[in-house]
Amino acid sequence: MLRRHARAACTALAAAGLALAGLQAGSAAAAPPRPTDNEVRTAAAGQASAAPVRSAADALGAAAAQPELLRALQRDLGLTPAQARARLANEAEAGATAARLRHGLGTAYAGAWVGGADAGTLTVATTRAADTAAIRAAGADVRLVPHSLTALEQAKATLDRAATAGTPVRYVDVRANALVVEEAAPGAAARLLADTGVRRDLVRVVRTAQAPRPLYDIRGGDAYYMGGGGRCSVGFAVTRGTTQGFATAGHCGRAGTATSGYNQVAQGSFQGSVFPGNDMAWVATNTNWTAVPYVKGAGGANIQVTGSVLQPVGSSVCRSGSTTGWHCGTIQQHNTSVTYPEGTISGVTRTTVCAEPGDSGGAYISGSQAQGVTSGGSGNCSSGGTTFFQPLNPLLQNYGLTLKTTGTDPGPGPGEPEPGGTWAAGKVYAAGDVVTYGGASYRCLQGHQAQTGWEPSAVPALWQRL
Repeated sequence: MLRRHARAACTALAAAGLALAGLQAGSAAAAPPRPTDNEVRTAAAGQASAAPVRSAADALGAAAAQPELLRALQRDLGLTPAQARARLANEAEAGATAARLRHGLGTAYAGAWVGGADAGTLTVATTRAADTAAIRAAGADVRLVPHSLTALEQAKATLDRAATAGTPVRYVDVRANALVVEEAAPGAAARLLADTGVRRDLVRVVRTAQAPRPLYDIRGGDAYYMGGGGRCSVGFAVTRGTTQGFATAGHCGRAGTATSGYNQVAQGSFQGSVFPGNDMAWVATNTNWTAVPYVKGAGGANIQVTGSVLQPVGSSVCRSGSTTGWHCGTIQQHNTSVTYPEGTISGVTRTTVCAEPGDSGGAYISGSQAQGVTSGGSGNCSSGGTTFFQPLNPLLQNYGLTLKTTGTDPGPGPGEPEPGGTWAAGKVYAAGDVVTYGGASYRCLQGHQAQTGWEPSAVPALWQRL
């Protein structure tokens, strides 16, 4: 159980780190225990630059969640005010715990997810019974399963190369320890398995009556409009050097497509776009438009963006779009593949949040952490639906963009190292990346765009010292 994250999570991790050291050759030592409110722990002796150690909940801004966000979680997830606040803190700490365990478990790791109204339970799956004690020592529940996450994802990659519109969605359901194939036509999944040679015992087939589609709209609205017709939604404000703009979905426009704003005033143009394959793009705006670090919430309220740490399966997530506004749900699966009529996209995240045409490109945010931009889905916001978002960090990395965030110095910009190390504010790091900082080496635990205040020595939720 991961209740009372605010005080105990990192202490449990320190104990778990010692146990995990025996699981896999080369496992790194765990981070130091989390400080109490009145205590500041500095970086280890010998580092050139010391910084206060921050818990995951603190670093990700869970305690600073705005009332509009909390009210939306209460409405859409049926939570009490206390549960909504606790859920955001628990999700942040669970993500850090799961990341450390994934590294320690190695090839036996089979996924992790949060559960309970307040996300107070983290479950970690493994194929190796000997891992049980270490997982429990970290404060998580254990699920012993037959298939590793690597095996399931390899099978999914094989299916993705041969999938058609008859099997429009494929993803690994870590809770079921299965590769799920959604089948739009009878027999389509069986034919796909026969053609690829993927083992039937790895797969669960689900019949679907609705095919996913990109969520653009040719009718217009109050978001942004593309030259030649159509409407999409702004994702997240970004900068590239001195140029301002925003991230959005690739299917909304191609490079060179002109845009106008919600008020039909000339806005800018698409600078880069990928679709299919991925669903990512960015628009550079003219000097009449200013990038601000907010997402439009219920009633037009500004919801602050403080970072881009991808949250674990089961976490709450809210979406803002120009057609249906502000809706919340939960993350179901990462690394999903979807076959639209236009082609297949991979690496998107599947959610229970509803959306409708015109919401495409809009923001998904978990607490104050930017998650991604709306790609497509099925259903609607009257009867419910399923949606997919393109994760933001690969988009930022692909185009060399810096996410606009509140209350932080954006740092020197992508690719410029900090003195005394290779870590750089503004650079996008993926789990497993290794950097140096203050004379020490660190491994990235959770993908994110680095920023001042998130130095490796200060945030053990994101970095593990080697």
